Amino acid sequence: MDMVFLVIAVAVVVVVIYFLANGVLLVHQAEAMVVERLGRFHAVLSPGLQLIIPMLDKPRAVIWRMATEGPGGATVIRVQTSARIDLREQVFDIPRQNVITSDNVGITVNALLYFQVTDPQRVVYEINNLPDAIQKLAQTSLRAIIGEMNLDDTLSSRDTINSKLSLILDEATGKWGVKVNRVEVQEITPPEDIRSAMEKQMRAERDRRAAILEAEGLKQAQILQAEGYRDAQVNQAKGDAQARIARAQAEAQAITMVNEVIRTTGADPTQYLIAMRYLDAFQVLASNIGNKAVLIPYEATGVLGALESLRSLTGTPPGQSS
Repeated sequence: MDMVFLVIAVAVVVVVIYFLANGVLLVHQAEAMVVERLGRFHAVLSPGLQLIIPMLDKPRAVIWRMATEGPGGATVIRVQTSARIDLREQVFDIPRQNVITSDNVGITVNALLYFQVTDPQRVVYEINNLPDAIQKLAQTSLRAIIGEMNLDDTLSSRDTINSKLSLILDEATGKWGVKVNRVEVQEITPPEDIRSAMEKQMRAERDRRAAILEAEGLKQAQILQAEGYRDAQVNQAKGDAQARIARAQAEAQAITMVNEVIRTTGADPTQYLIAMRYLDAFQVLASNIGNKAVLIPYEATGVLGALESLRSLTGTPPGQSS
C-alpha cells in the first residue's frame, strides 16, 4: 500500500513539474505569443504570467530570416526561430542593390525601413518569414519608383522616394499585421564617371556664379563712379554758373557806378574801360613772367593817362589804387 502511495506521489510530482515547466509561460512587456491547441489557433498571450495546458497547447514558433550587409558590403543571412513576437518598432536594413533610372543610369541604393507588428496572429498565419517578405517587397518597390525618375530627380527627391515607398509598403503589409512607420533612403551612389562629371558641373556652376558676382560688382562700381563724376561735373557747373553770375553782377554794379559818375561829371568812360583791360592784362602777365625781363609796348604808356582818368572818375587821390 505504501508502495502504491509512493508511486502515485511521484507521479503527481512529475506531472506538477512537467506542468510547471511547460504550462507556465512568462511573456515579457512588448512581446506576444501565439498559442495553438491541437494544431489550431487558440489564443494570443499578452504580457504577464500565462498558463497553458501541456500536450494540448503549444506556442507557435516563427522563423525570421533577415539579410543584412556585413563587412566589405557582403550580404549576411541571419535565421532566427522564436515563439516570441517583438511588438516594438524595429529597424530593417534593406541591402544595397543596383537600380536603373529612367535615363538609363545605373545607381546603387540602400534604405532603412521602420516597421511595427500590430497583429501577431496575422504575422504568424498570413505571411511566411515576415522580414524576408518585407525586404523583397521593399527592393522591388524601390526599383520601380526609381525606374520612373531620372538621375537628377533621384538625387534631389529623396523625400518623394521615401513617401512613395512608405505608402506602398504600408498598404501591402497591412494584411500581414504590420505597420510600416517610415522609410529612409540611406545612400544613393551613382557610377564613378557620373560622379566625376557631376563634380565638374558643380565646379563650373560655382565658377560661373563667382564670375557673375564679380561682373555685377564691377558694373555697380562703374555705375557709382559714373554717378560720382556726373555729380562732380554738375556741382562744378553750378559753381561756375554762380561765379559767372557773381562776376556779372559785380560788373553790372561797376558799370552802374561808372555811368553814375559819367552822368554827374561828364567824363569819358572809354578811358576807364581801357584802363581796366590793361590792368587785367598786366596782372596776368606779372603772374607768369617770374624774374624774366619783359618789353612793354609803347601803347602801354597810355595806361597812365587811363589811370589818371580813372582817378578823376572815381575821385581816388594819387598814390592810391581804386
